[in-house]
Amino acid sequence: MENNYSKYVVGLLLLIMLSCKEKMKINKEEIIEQKVDSLLKLMTLEEKIGQMSQIRHFEKSAKKQISSKFIGSIIHTQGPLPGKTAKDWQKKFTDLQKQALKTRLGIPLLFGVDAVHGQNTFEGATIFPHNIGLGAANNPHLVEEIAKITALESQATGFNWVFSPCIAIPLNEKWGRVYEAFSESTEITANLTRASVKGHQGDLTDNTTVMATAKHFIGDGATDYGVEGGETTLTKDQVYDLLLEPYRVAVEEKVGAVMASFNTMNGISMHAHKALLTDTLKGQLKFDGIVVSDWKAYSRFGGNDIINAGIDMVMAVDGDLSKFQEGLHKGVENGEVSLARIDDAVKRILRQKFRLNLFDNPFSKTSLTKEIGKEQHRTIAKQAVRESMVLLKNENKILPIAKETKKIIVVGEHANSSGLQSGGWSINWQGTKGNYKGSTNILEGINKIAKGNVVYDADATKNHFDADVAIVVVGEIPYAEFFGDIGHESNQLQLTLTEKHKKYINTYADKGVKTVVVLISGRPLVVTEDIDKSNAFVAAWLPGSEGDGVAEVLFGDYNFKGKLPHSWPKSVEDYNGKYGPNFWDNSIEPLFKLGYGLQY
Repeated sequence: MENNYSKYVVGLLLLIMLSCKEKMKINKEEIIEQKVDSLLKLMTLEEKIGQMSQIRHFEKSAKKQISSKFIGSIIHTQGPLPGKTAKDWQKKFTDLQKQALKTRLGIPLLFGVDAVHGQNTFEGATIFPHNIGLGAANNPHLVEEIAKITALESQATGFNWVFSPCIAIPLNEKWGRVYEAFSESTEITANLTRASVKGHQGDLTDNTTVMATAKHFIGDGATDYGVEGGETTLTKDQVYDLLLEPYRVAVEEKVGAVMASFNTMNGISMHAHKALLTDTLKGQLKFDGIVVSDWKAYSRFGGNDIINAGIDMVMAVDGDLSKFQEGLHKGVENGEVSLARIDDAVKRILRQKFRLNLFDNPFSKTSLTKEIGKEQHRTIAKQAVRESMVLLKNENKILPIAKETKKIIVVGEHANSSGLQSGGWSINWQGTKGNYKGSTNILEGINKIAKGNVVYDADATKNHFDADVAIVVVGEIPYAEFFGDIGHESNQLQLTLTEKHKKYINTYADKGVKTVVVLISGRPLVVTEDIDKSNAFVAAWLPGSEGDGVAEVLFGDYNFKGKLPHSWPKSVEDYNGKYGPNFWDNSIEPLFKLGYGLQY
C-alpha cells in the first residue's frame, strides 16, 4: 500500500511539473507576442517595409541601406566572401549587426545562408552527403545530428538562419534539384523533415542553433517534365496527398521559415498563390513563422501581388531593393496592400527574432570557430557516407574487395576530386571541380586502406589490364538549380553516362578485369548497360567532404545499408511523359524499385 502511495505521489508531482513546463512555454510565447505588438506600434511604415527586406552583405552600400532602409535580413550568396577566416566572417556580420542596432529601434538582423548539406559555403567546414544520400540512409537520428552540426558550423561563421531543409518530392529525375530532396516517398521525406528541423532549431535561444527553412512551397519537385520553375499540373487532392505532409510536419516542429517556390500551379506563380500560401500554409496548417521569397521575387513574380498572397520577406537583390520598397510603400498608400497585411508580415519577422533571442544576444560567439570541421563532425559525416551508399549489383560477391588484393586500378577523375564528389552547393553555388580544404576524396581513401599496389588511371588510357580489380568512378559534373535540369540550354547534362565515362568502364571490363563501378550523381541515371557490363555497381550519390567513407564500404570495414530513395529508370524513354518512374505513378516499371538495395 505504501509503495503504491509513493508511486501516486511521484506521478502527481510529474504531472504538476509537466503542467508547469507547458505553462512556462505558453507564458514565454505570450511574452514574445506582447513584445512584438509593443514594438510594432512604434514602427513607421518605412521601418516595417525595411524589416521585410533582405539584401546581400556585399552590396556596395549595405551598411548605408541597413541604416537608412531599416533592412531586416542579410543573405550570403555566390559572390565576394565575408573574409578569409571564420573570425573574419563573424566580424563582417558583427559590424553589420552593430549598424542595425544603431537604428532608431535597434532591431537586429537575421543572417541567412544556403547551408544545404553542412555550412557548404565555407571552405574547411564539414560537408555532408546531399539529401538524396540521407534519404537512402533513411536514419532520422543521423539526419538530426547532421542538422545540429550544420547549425553549429553556420553559427560559427556568423549565421542565425539557414535555407534548409529542402523537402520537395521529386517526381522526375530530369529536375536539376533532385539531390536537394530526401526521396520521392512522402513518408520518408516527412520523417527526415522532422529530424532535420529538430536538429537545426533545437532550443532557438541557444546560439549554437539556427532558424530552419522548409522549402520550396509547394510543387517544386513535381513540375511537368522536371523543369525548374515550371508548371505543376497535379490536382489539389494530389498536392495535399503527395506534397503537403512534410510541410505539416515542419510546422508541427515550429519551423521558423518557409520559402516559396519558383513553380506555377494552374498558371499562378507560387509566390502569388494566396490560396496555398495564406489559406493553406498560414491558415490550415497554422504556420506562424516567416514566408520568405526566393531570388528577386518582387520583380519576377508580380510585385505587390506576392505580398498580398502571403510573402513576408523579400530577397531584394540585384537592384531590386528600391523597386520593392518604393512599390510596396505606394501600394499601401493607394490601398492596393492593406496595412494589416504589412503588420502581419512584420509580426512574423519580429516573432522569430525574439524566439532566436537576438534582441538580447545578437552576435555569434567567436569561441565557436574551433568547432568548424572538427574530427567529431567529420566522423558523423563519414557515417552518413557509409549508410547512404546503395549496392545495386554484386556479381559473384566481388565486394567487399580484399585489402590484400595485389593490384588495384582506380579509374576516373571523380575518384580524385572532393569537389566532383560533392556536387552543387559545395564551396561555390555551382560546386567546384577540384579538391577543397579539409576534405578527403575516394582515391585517398582507397590508398589508405588497400595494402597492395594501387594505380590511378584518370582517363582509362594506361592499360593496366593485369590489375586484379578495377574501381571505376564515374558520374555527373556539379550543378545547382536550373543549371542541372536535363535539357536546359545552359548545359549538356543527360540522363545517361557520357561516352567518355562509358569508355572508362568498357576499357577494363572488355579486357576481363573485374570491374566495380561507383556512380557519383545527384539522381538515378539510366545506366542499365553499364550495370550489365560491370561486376559490381554502387550508387554513392554525392558524398561530400568525407570521400574515404566510400572506400571503407568497398573494402568491407562496413556493409552496405542504403536503400534506393527513388525508383531507378530502365531507359531514357521512361521520361517521355511528365514524370519518370516513381512509386506514385506506377505506369512505368522501374529497373529497381524504391527501397531496393543489396548487402554483401
